[in-house]
Amino acid sequence: MQECIFCKIIKKESPANIVFEDNVCSVFSPLNPITRGHVLIIPKVHFRDIFDIDTDILTQTISRAQKIAQDIINKNKATGVNLLHASGKDAQQSVFHFHFHLVPRYPNDGLDLWLKNKL
Repeated sequence: MQECIFCKIIKKESPANIVFEDNVCSVFSPLNPITRGHVLIIPKVHFRDIFDIDTDILTQTISRAQKIAQDIINKNKATGVNLLHASGKDAQQSVFHFHFHLVPRYPNDGLDLWLKNKL
């Protein structure tokens, strides 16, 4: 994907604060983190969304997310995490390269990321 910003980050064609990288995925800080330790977890192979991603890559990526979450909890003394994903424009996906947001949570951090019933 020539125009994908995440693919450019993986290929080192665009700068990013990479905090973890292996043969499966790359983990880096977003431009506008919403909490201390907020990271994006992306597979190194381009997949558009949850409907497109290879099941084995998805399994390996979520396994990395679990390890990264534990590392962030330990390093930043967070008391919880949100693991967020959006697939599709109407789900508010903004970069069309499969990814998770891992958002560490802290006591009284003021964030409300939970869904509200609007029906």
